[in-house]
Amino acid sequence: MPEWSFLPREKKFFDLFEESAQNVVRIAQKLKELVDSWNEVEGTVGEISELEHVGDTITHQIMRQLHRTFVTPFDREDIALLAHSLDDIADFIQAAADAMLIYKVARPGEKVRELADIIVQSAEEVRKAMPELRGSSELRHILTHCVEINRLENLADRVTRAAIGELFDNTTNIPDIIKWREIYEHMESATDRCEDVANVLEGVALKHA
Repeated sequence: MPEWSFLPREKKFFDLFEESAQNVVRIAQKLKELVDSWNEVEGTVGEISELEHVGDTITHQIMRQLHRTFVTPFDREDIALLAHSLDDIADFIQAAADAMLIYKVARPGEKVRELADIIVQSAEEVRKAMPELRGSSELRHILTHCVEINRLENLADRVTRAAIGELFDNTTNIPDIIKWREIYEHMESATDRCEDVANVLEGVALKHA
């Protein structure tokens, strides 16, 4: 039989969300390291994959905790959505890194580095927001981080559009266009998932503040 708790295990959920957000920052920083240095590419992509597996493990822990806990600190649907949205950020970062390795692309250019920096900034905002779930008096501060994450997502959209435009302006090599377009889209999707996290956090803040 499953082990049920009739008391909120609030600290465990919050600990796991903060751990997941910290892991997202680490994987974002590894992506930035990869595109900035472009050294030891295979090894760095391997490290990114390992961090993605760490994120998967944390997500599974959150979902197990959710099934074992009768009373949760906020809505069960929000807990599940937040866990999966955090995991999705790591998934898209890994997808971008994997594509760079598999397609054997040349050294990334300025727009790739710019997108990687935006992903790091977005991940940092997610990390900063997560501890503020712990107390109702802190929930209003989450909205500041949500606004910044939304701003960064809009910026990533603009950079991605400009980057894809440059692809068509600067090369006639169709395979290269296809490869880099996919990479850009994975990176932009990572910022979209950060915005998904912000949307869940905003909803929790407005419901419980």
